[in-house]
Amino acid sequence: MNYLSVENLAKNYGERILFEGLTFGLSQGDKMALIANNGTGKSSLLKIIAGTDIADDGSVTIRSGIKIGYLAQEPDFIQSLSIEQLINTAHTDVMKLIHEYETALAEQSENFNEQQTQKRLEELSAQMDEANAWDYERKMKQILSKFNIQDLSQKVGDLSGGQQKRLSLAMLLLDKPELLLLDEPTNHLDIDMIEWLEKYLQQQKITLLMVTHDRYFLDRVCNHIIELEGGKLYHHRGNYAYFLEKRAEREAAFDVEISKAGKLLKKEVEWMRRSPKARTTKSKSRISSFYKIKEKAHSKKVKQEIQLEVKMSRIGGKILEMKKVYKSYGDLEILKGFDYTFKKGERIGIIGKNGVGKSTFLNIITQKETADSGKINTGETIVYGYLSQQVIQLKEDKRVIEVLKDIADVIVMADGRKVSASQLLQHFMFTPDMQYTYVSKLSGGERRRLYLLTVLMKNPNFLILDEPTNDLDLLTLNKLEEFLLQFKGCLILVSHDRYFMDKLTDHLFVFKGNGIIKDEYCRYSDYRAKLSTSKKGDNKESLEESQRKNKLSFQHRKEHKNLEKQIEKLEVEKLRIENIFKDSNLDYQDMLEKSKQLEKINKQLDEKLIKWMEFDDLNS
Repeated sequence: MNYLSVENLAKNYGERILFEGLTFGLSQGDKMALIANNGTGKSSLLKIIAGTDIADDGSVTIRSGIKIGYLAQEPDFIQSLSIEQLINTAHTDVMKLIHEYETALAEQSENFNEQQTQKRLEELSAQMDEANAWDYERKMKQILSKFNIQDLSQKVGDLSGGQQKRLSLAMLLLDKPELLLLDEPTNHLDIDMIEWLEKYLQQQKITLLMVTHDRYFLDRVCNHIIELEGGKLYHHRGNYAYFLEKRAEREAAFDVEISKAGKLLKKEVEWMRRSPKARTTKSKSRISSFYKIKEKAHSKKVKQEIQLEVKMSRIGGKILEMKKVYKSYGDLEILKGFDYTFKKGERIGIIGKNGVGKSTFLNIITQKETADSGKINTGETIVYGYLSQQVIQLKEDKRVIEVLKDIADVIVMADGRKVSASQLLQHFMFTPDMQYTYVSKLSGGERRRLYLLTVLMKNPNFLILDEPTNDLDLLTLNKLEEFLLQFKGCLILVSHDRYFMDKLTDHLFVFKGNGIIKDEYCRYSDYRAKLSTSKKGDNKESLEESQRKNKLSFQHRKEHKNLEKQIEKLEVEKLRIENIFKDSNLDYQDMLEKSKQLEKINKQLDEKLIKWMEFDDLNS
């Protein structure tokens, strides 16, 4: 039996059909990606499987006993809680077990009973062993630090949307689900985090269904791809490269079928026009066949591809100069004497961990923020196009096409052709029907796509894109790449999408932190390969030490386990004595005796805990 079986699933959004008749399954160990246009219900599908939404028709069957973990695009947390409170109150299996164990421990100290409290404590202790829950706090802090979450006292409401997404992902991985549903997991992660998550998912024996636009991530993690197109589901067993090959073959075969149907249709039209007087059974069958042939011949989607080589505003000799630019926020240094003169046609990628000031740098260039000191000279002919991470507030009562027409009716191409707002929308996957949809009805990805078009519609000659791939589907990304490859102006690109960076940038600004920015004249993949080579020497030197630390002898492991049991018994005894002190009738002599006992237990606990931690460090 599959871990997951989806049968004839259907979901509508008002009058809009998201999907219908979806049928597929996931077996243990499958790592599957779902590819489809934005607005086709990818997120809704994950929600239905996770049980947070209801399908209009069909069924979802999950094997009994399978633990599910679901990562939504937008986390829904209680904003007033601190991070620590949120984790402690989360209804994860491990947290439930820890709370049950702590309750049983307290009951055992207050009311020792071999048949009940002792037996219950032993059962829960065995479950704690099985769940590896003894060092849950250490593991929790380790995973949170991977996602750059350090201050557990911070209120959830004070976190940015990206920080909340990272917290949600960290909490999900802590719970170790067997079936993982991920909706755009790489959004708001920097490249180091993405690469860590990539390796984690490759190594873990989990079953995975995810929606992602990150092609390198998809290619390295997934072994199955399902594609939703035109209401049909296509299943490909392989990675993204294999999927592209098979989709091209499918489309070519479909084109041949359509061509044959078109030729046959001409003959059948002639026969229909003769209007035979007697309709025999045979002729009725042929008439029925005619309509099927007609439907197939007209089923080919007309691809109205346009070449978007935009006629930009002229770029003069002077573009942008930054001389000895400084910027900081308190102790956080963003720029420390930054010097650079931008040249015509440059394509620069910006990389660095979250919080090192990449977005601030872009805001300084576009004069949305001021530098502390230094000179920034912008050429008179420069027209900036700036796509920030935050989607601008579009008017909800406007239709999609009206949003673009408010900027311009047409955009002029390099060869003098004029492309209308409607044609530009269609090129970026807004069908004629969708163009007259109100903004209020758009999904998050569709809003992001429309925001992008409002930037392109202004004919910029210096384009700055801050995480443009967030919330865009793969088909839209391909269209954006086509446009940017033909763009002749200056391009600055901040993106965690490594494929996107490799394809579109010539060199990199690497934000190291503390105001240090390094200029690397290579593609992103080449830069990572160079880093990897330099690390190999360091890793080789520490290999023996690493192996020694990670391998405990059998005797050591046995002693480590015994220490856990001894610590547990001492904690029970400590609680028992502390409860005795609550008795107001306790005489002085008894109190003195119990105080000595408690002091002795605390000393033993300290000694054993220190020893246990030493063993734990060796084994971690």
